[in-house]
Amino acid sequence: MSASVITHGCRANLAEAETLARWAGAGRTIINSCAVTAAAVRDARAAAKRALADAGAGEVWVTGCAAEAAPERFADLPVRLVAKPGTPAMATLNARGFVAIQDGCDHGCTFCITRLARGPARSAPVAAVVAAVAGLVARGAREVVLTGVDCCGWGADLPGAPRLGTLVEAVLAEVPDLPRLRLSTLDPAAVDDRLVALFAEPRLMPHAHLSLQSGDDLVLKRMRRRHLLADAARLVARLKAARPDIAVGADLIAGFPTEGEAAHRASLAAIDALDLVDAHVFPYSPRPGTAAARMPQVAPARARARAAELRARVAARRGRWLRGFVGTRVEVVAEGARGLSPHFARVRLAAPLARGALAVVQVRGAKGGELVP
Repeated sequence: MSASVITHGCRANLAEAETLARWAGAGRTIINSCAVTAAAVRDARAAAKRALADAGAGEVWVTGCAAEAAPERFADLPVRLVAKPGTPAMATLNARGFVAIQDGCDHGCTFCITRLARGPARSAPVAAVVAAVAGLVARGAREVVLTGVDCCGWGADLPGAPRLGTLVEAVLAEVPDLPRLRLSTLDPAAVDDRLVALFAEPRLMPHAHLSLQSGDDLVLKRMRRRHLLADAARLVARLKAARPDIAVGADLIAGFPTEGEAAHRASLAAIDALDLVDAHVFPYSPRPGTAAARMPQVAPARARARAAELRARVAARRGRWLRGFVGTRVEVVAEGARGLSPHFARVRLAAPLARGALAVVQVRGAKGGELVP
């Protein structure tokens, strides 16, 4: 018997769901929380209150980044704050399969509280990841996502310090029955040559999401990122050389401390320069204990307005990109009434399909940010 799990935040949290459910046991609700923004912590607290109000929820546990970084936000609630068990390479099947290949981070980005909440980087051995992927395929997974807090940091703490490309190559070689492999967010400063070359492999999905954060070099330095815009541009060029049709997305922070109008315009220009067709855009949120929280702040309303501009720029580019698929046939992994294409485009289905099934859809239009039959 297992607990009910409510997952917030990143795909690494998604990968942990089944392990947490077994660990917490029946008769409990466990909230796997996020703390990347103040809003995420508020969401975790609201989820805890809803669970407490649910007579069938049983004992309520809260774990994850909000529990670690902001325990005081739950002090007045009758919940139990718990640390996560085990090591990486936890796997969950939820239409698609998710495998956490590593946890934690060794970098010092000035805005990030996740490193403080999750601790130093810990990598799962190749054999453990391959076994987790194979197990998901045996259960019917047609697409598996390798995820982690710092995916490109995988292997640094293992003997010989292998790179992410080594792991991806092993999964593709040792799990030949896996039709589709996808990668979670990639650090532009740490994508190795072997990984770039592997994007030519058809079973590795033509989609790369980059932890870009800004298009302005001074802001990137103040964020203590390890790349500049030119580094990201070179990476995109290498990826496109290996897989010309690859879709590139990115994380972007709007209104980082000290960001002026010129820096904001640089981020807008980077959307075009890097050919971004998807983006997760966040207004900057000061996180207690981080260096950026002590820097001169941009007014929250201005940060929100800049975030809206970034989203609008990406949405316009994404609309044009989606229309390029009209008249083609795309393979989707079904998530009920919708599916996901290899390029990470949402696809409306003519009729709901079993979750996780693969199907080919004739695209006749693009509407509302998705492809339609």
